Amino acid sequence: MNRIANASRRDFLKAGAGLTLALVLPGAHAASTGAPGIAGAAAGSTAGSAEFAPNAFVRIGTDNSVTVIAKHLEMGQGTYTGLATLVAEELDADWAQVVVEAAPADAARYNNLSWGPAQGTGGSSAIANSFEQMRQAGATARAMLVQAAAERWKVPAGEIRVKAGVVSHAKSGRKARFGELAEAAASQPVPQQVTLKDPKDFQLIGRHAPRKDSVAKTTGSAQFTQDVKLPGMLVAVVAHPPRFGATVKSVDEQAARAVAGVADVVRIPTGVAVLARDYWTAKKGRDALKIDWDESAAYRGSSEQILADYRKLAATPGAIARRDGDADDALGKATKVFEAEFAFPFLAHAAMEPINCVMRLDANGCEVWNGEQFQTVDQRTVAGVLGLKPEQVKLNMLFAGGSFGRRANPQSDYLVETAHIVKAIGGRAPVKLVWSREDDMRGGHYRPLYLHRLRAALDAQGKPLAWANSIVGQSILTGTAFEAVGVKDGVDGSSVEGAANLPYAIPHLQVELHTTNAQVKVPVQWWRAVGSTHTAFATEVFIDELAVAAGADPVTYRLGLLGAHPRHAGVLKLAADKAGWGKPLAPAKASRRARGVAVHESFHTFVAQVVEVTVAPDGSFKLDRVVCAVDCGVAVNPDVIRAQMEGGIGFGLAAALSGAITLKDGLVEQSNFHDYPVLRIDQMPKVEVHIVPSAAKPTGVGEPGVPPIAPALANALYAATGKRIRTLPIGEQLKA
Repeated sequence: MNRIANASRRDFLKAGAGLTLALVLPGAHAASTGAPGIAGAAAGSTAGSAEFAPNAFVRIGTDNSVTVIAKHLEMGQGTYTGLATLVAEELDADWAQVVVEAAPADAARYNNLSWGPAQGTGGSSAIANSFEQMRQAGATARAMLVQAAAERWKVPAGEIRVKAGVVSHAKSGRKARFGELAEAAASQPVPQQVTLKDPKDFQLIGRHAPRKDSVAKTTGSAQFTQDVKLPGMLVAVVAHPPRFGATVKSVDEQAARAVAGVADVVRIPTGVAVLARDYWTAKKGRDALKIDWDESAAYRGSSEQILADYRKLAATPGAIARRDGDADDALGKATKVFEAEFAFPFLAHAAMEPINCVMRLDANGCEVWNGEQFQTVDQRTVAGVLGLKPEQVKLNMLFAGGSFGRRANPQSDYLVETAHIVKAIGGRAPVKLVWSREDDMRGGHYRPLYLHRLRAALDAQGKPLAWANSIVGQSILTGTAFEAVGVKDGVDGSSVEGAANLPYAIPHLQVELHTTNAQVKVPVQWWRAVGSTHTAFATEVFIDELAVAAGADPVTYRLGLLGAHPRHAGVLKLAADKAGWGKPLAPAKASRRARGVAVHESFHTFVAQVVEVTVAPDGSFKLDRVVCAVDCGVAVNPDVIRAQMEGGIGFGLAAALSGAITLKDGLVEQSNFHDYPVLRIDQMPKVEVHIVPSAAKPTGVGEPGVPPIAPALANALYAATGKRIRTLPIGEQLKA
C-alpha cells in the first residue's frame, strides 16, 4: 500500500468539465523526505474557478479525454510521454485518449521532488522524481471512477474492472467509459490510500507507446517560442559586448533608427537592444549601431594561457574532494608512477533552437512564453527586474528545440534581458527576444574548460595501489543560488562528480579540486551530463592505460576492480558480451580495426559502451559501431530510453570529435556550425542499445549516454594505433 501523503486538502471538484485530480507537494514534509504528495485544490473551488486548472495533474473530461499536466519541460527527451505513461498505467486509460498539457509555474504544486521547493527540469530527474507521484495520481483517479460506478450500479467496488478507458462489471454486464463517470467521480471522497500495480501487471510501463509529442512535431502544429505571435509584438535583438565584462560607454543610434521598420533602440545592462516588427529588420538595425565599448574590466584571456595557468595549479595542493588512505605517501614510495594530463575545452550547448523568449508586461503583471526549464528561478529573477511578486509572473511552458542545460541558466540570463527590454519600453508592446546562433556561441554560457592531472601506481599483481586526480576548472555553482548546497569545503560537487565517486577498488585514492572563478571570467553553466563530461574521459582512459601497463584485458581488468559495484559490472559485462568483446573483428584492407570500452555512472544510471573503429593509413578513422548497455532501473518507455542513449552518443561524439570553444585575447573564435560543427548524419555510427531488466526505481536517461562515448572511442583508437588521446577534441591528432 502507498499512503497518499499529508492530503489535508482533499476536495475533488465537480463540474460539467468532468473530474479533476489535483496534486500538490505538501510543503516542507515532502521537500525533506522526498515523499510524493497528493492533495486536492482549495476547498470550495469548482472546475470553472480560476484556481482549478493550474493545480491539476490529472483531468478527465466528459468527452473521455484524460489530460496529464506535465510539470517538466519537453525538450526532445520524451518527458511528456514518460509522465503520461505513469498516469495512464495506474489509471488503466486508453493510450489514445491521453493528452498532455504543460503545467504552469507553481512550485507549491509542481516542484521537482528531487530538488525540494523548486520547479524545473534538469539533472535527468523528470521521471525519477515523478515515478510514484504520477502513478499515485492515476491510481487515485481510477479508484474514484470505480467507486462512482459501484454506487451507480449498486455493486461491490471489488467486482469492477478497468481496462483501456472502460469501467465494467462482468456479472451485470454494465460498462461505462471514463467520461460517463467523470462528474460522479468528482463527488467522491479522495481515498486515504491506494494500491499501486505489481510490476507484473504493467500494460504500458516497459512497453512501446507512441510518443505524445511526435504528431504535433511532425505536422508542424507544435508550438515553440519562435512560433509565438502576439498582437503588436516587437522583435528584439541585442548588441552584446565582444568581450566578457565589457559595458557600453556610448552608442550612436541614429543609423539604426533610420532603418525602415525599426521601432525603438534601448540600452539595457547587457548591451543595446533594437526592436522592430520582424527579426531581420531588428538585426539590420543592430548592425547599424555604432557602439563604443568600455573594456576596462573586460576579460582578455586566451585558451592557451588558461591551460598554462591550470598546469601550474594542478601541481599544487587543492581542496580535497575525496581521500582514501594516503595516495601521496603510496605514490612517493612507488618504484614506477604512471602520469597523464587530460585537457578539455570550453563547450557551447549549440541547441537546434537558439535562445528566445516572448514577454508581455501590463498592469496585472508579466506573462512569458518560452521553452521554460527553470520555473522557480526564472519567476523570481524576472519579478525582481520588474518590481513584481513572483506569482505575478506567469510562465507558459512551450516545447523547446533542445537545451542541454542552456535554458536552465542560473541567472535566467535571456529572460532577465527580455524583462529589461519590456521595462525599458514601458510595456507598450509584447517583445520577442531572439538570439542568433552567433549571439549565443560568442556571448552565451559554456561548459567550463578543465584540466586533469592523474597519477597512479600498481601493486605486484598489476592492480591500482594508489590514484591521485587533480582537477582544475571553473565552478558552475559558485555565485549562484545553488552554491549553499552544491559547494562544500571549497569543492563544487559538479566539478568532481564521476571522479570523486570513482567505483574502482583502489586502497589509496585522492581527488583534489582547484576552482578558478577568480582568475577566469568566462560565463559557465551546466552542459549535458555536467562534470561527467570530463571526469569520465580522464578516469576511463587512464584506467585503460593501467590495464595495458598490467598486461590485462581492459574489460577483465575493470571487472576485477568492480566487486563492490555490481551495477557497473553488470552493464560492462552486457555491453562486452553483445559487442563480441574478445572476438576478432573482420579485417579491413590496409586499415586497422579495434574496439574500446568505457563504463560510467551519472545521475544514478549506469552505462557501458563499446566502440568499434576502423583507422585508415593516413590516420583518418570511422566509427563503425557502438554497443551500449544501460541500467536505469524500471524502463518506463524502452523506445525513449534507446533514443536518449542514441542521442547522447551522437551529442558526445560531436564534442569528442570537433567540439571546442576557444578564446583569443578574450574573444570567442567560433560563431556557428561551420566552425563549431555538430555531428553529421554520415558520421553517426550504428548504435545498439541493450537495457538491463530491473525492478529498481527509474533513474535518468537524458544525460548518462553522453559520458562513456568519448573515452570508449579514445580507447578504441589506442587499441588500433597505439596512440593515446588525452586532449579533446580529437580532431586531427591521429594525423599529426
